[in-house]
Amino acid sequence: MASQNASKKQKQPFWLGGAAASMAVCFIPPKSRMQVLQSRTPLLRTLQLFAARDGIPSLWTGLSASVLRQATYSTARFGLFNLFSTALFPSHTILCAALAGGLAGMLGNPAEIVLVRMCADGAKPVSQRFSYPNPIVGLYRIGRDEGVRVFARGMGANIVRSVLMNVSQIAPYAAAKKIILINTSLGDDVRTHALSSLVAGTVATTACAPADVLKSRIQSASKGSSAQVMQVVTEGLRKEGPAFLMKGWTPAWLRLTPHTVLTFVFMEKLQELVTTATAAPVVRATI
Repeated sequence: MASQNASKKQKQPFWLGGAAASMAVCFIPPKSRMQVLQSRTPLLRTLQLFAARDGIPSLWTGLSASVLRQATYSTARFGLFNLFSTALFPSHTILCAALAGGLAGMLGNPAEIVLVRMCADGAKPVSQRFSYPNPIVGLYRIGRDEGVRVFARGMGANIVRSVLMNVSQIAPYAAAKKIILINTSLGDDVRTHALSSLVAGTVATTACAPADVLKSRIQSASKGSSAQVMQVVTEGLRKEGPAFLMKGWTPAWLRLTPHTVLTFVFMEKLQELVTTATAAPVVRATI
């Protein structure tokens, strides 16, 4: 069984996780707008205000940046995890997930900054908005107007968040799936994948919330700002209390958990397609 699992991992393409995450994100509104708000307005009321002011489609502001982020960050975190777990540390799931998550956090930081800024624009006065028409233009304008060093803004918090995300998604998913298969009559199908990823999404939301809030607030800072982690923590504690570190947990759960479910379900289905395609016999034409 172990050799079969290893063989299956080796056949997983590097792009598979990023493709699944990019597909999943199209169904879920970005959450960063709620995290940068410094208010106690309830989730549903806030969403209602945004929809009434800017229209329902505004809730998906930053979707193009979300896809770009998943194409870089999620491709790296899942692809590197698969590489590490098959070639370097096959029996150390948490270590592989942490290493892959940290490297993915670095690689995906530029797209993360653009995503956070595009999502946060709707919560700001018009005069303070970045108004990027798309993430490619956003990357260009940041490099041109603010310098490439801005692409590293919030990287420390993003790396911590990425490590937590990978560990708190991959390990709980694998553990929950194993428990379900052993202790229930369910098979290795969509129902098991959905239940396992529901557990993983809830664990990941809770583990990543503090780093996610800090990252979003640092990266959404206006041009010329030099907000640091301790500065954001101190100001948040003074104005909002310790609960600010869980700011946006509900919208984060409402987004991350369905996104986690869709991502793992899509990954399992894409893996099935890849496995089927590679196992299919080659039909040679005869003349």
